[in-house]
Amino acid sequence: MKKPIIEFKNVSKVFEDSNTKVLKDINFELEEGKFYTLLGASGSGKSTILNIIAGLLDATTGDIMLDGVRINDIPTNKRDVHTVFQSYALFPHMNVFENVAFPLRLRNIDKKEIEQRVAEVLKMVQLEGYEKRSIRKLSGGQRQRVAIARAIINQPRVVLLDEPLSALDLKLRTDMQYELRELQQRLGITFVFVTHDQEEALAMSDWIFVMNDGEIVQSGTPVDIYDEPINHFVATFIGESNILPGTMIEDYLVEFNGKRFEAVDGGMKPNEPVEVVIRPEDLRITLPEEGKLQVKVDTQLFRGVHYEIIAYDELGNEWMIHSTRKAIVGEEIGLDFEPEDIHIMRLNETEEEFDARIEEYVEIEEQEAGLINAIEEERDEENKL
Repeated sequence: MKKPIIEFKNVSKVFEDSNTKVLKDINFELEEGKFYTLLGASGSGKSTILNIIAGLLDATTGDIMLDGVRINDIPTNKRDVHTVFQSYALFPHMNVFENVAFPLRLRNIDKKEIEQRVAEVLKMVQLEGYEKRSIRKLSGGQRQRVAIARAIINQPRVVLLDEPLSALDLKLRTDMQYELRELQQRLGITFVFVTHDQEEALAMSDWIFVMNDGEIVQSGTPVDIYDEPINHFVATFIGESNILPGTMIEDYLVEFNGKRFEAVDGGMKPNEPVEVVIRPEDLRITLPEEGKLQVKVDTQLFRGVHYEIIAYDELGNEWMIHSTRKAIVGEEIGLDFEPEDIHIMRLNETEEEFDARIEEYVEIEEQEAGLINAIEEERDEENKL
């Protein structure tokens, strides 16, 4: 990992008026030039982290580092970060140019340089020609762009974004996701984005921190988080999931629904109780006799790109299926899936325990693979003789 631009070391936050601990020993490192997302439901602590980085809140315990320097006692205006709020916090009595130029005027930048830099950032956010436009006459998306332009005008080390897209309609929100991601990559500035929207997080991020009840329960790339949730909360919070109790018979063999299935997971105890996750899009509809499982269709909704089908097996377990193939309510269908479609979750496993188990298991597999290769090479040499 590169030298971190931001570090949290055992950071906790307690609101004294209610004695509520909203952050519990948070530790993480952020690299320069990446797009990070703090993802969680309301009250999970994600905005508290953002406000502590910005200096709008003090940490109760722990250290906040920026470029290796402890900044706990450094005031907001002295930190090389800028925040884009959900409300945008624009000045309604100023036009677009004056709103964007405001941070430069505070630093007494030369007038000619201000004009040049404002023109540059307005071009970046596709607002050329809007310099004299009143803020009141802008759409929600245009106001969003003004707020972002003002945030990047000083070329800060970090841009903090507190649910900035939540007030936009679906189409505009999707468009802004593309624009924000492209802008971040072009600038190379570290973005820290707060949202409760899982789709936003998956679409935009290099790295996601999933939060719940003041703790980071899992962190990783969007693919890691989606494909390898470590517990029930993450599996249900990130996308739709079919989750069933099961037993890990041995490496690569799991039992659920009274049947045994090949899997790709290992490193657990024989006959260990586990939870089994299969995503709705990984289930394929077949004829009943051709499926690994048989279910009866209960309801069906058309979601535009697929049908969302709810079905029940003979044990009463509910199954959600996403399929481009239409089913008939009341009919029996088969469900097919591959070993790699099955994800196994250990009960009450922490992220640290999960990472350690996977690392140990990969090492064992590599050693076994090396031993097999050595034996095969030895046999090849013997055959040559």
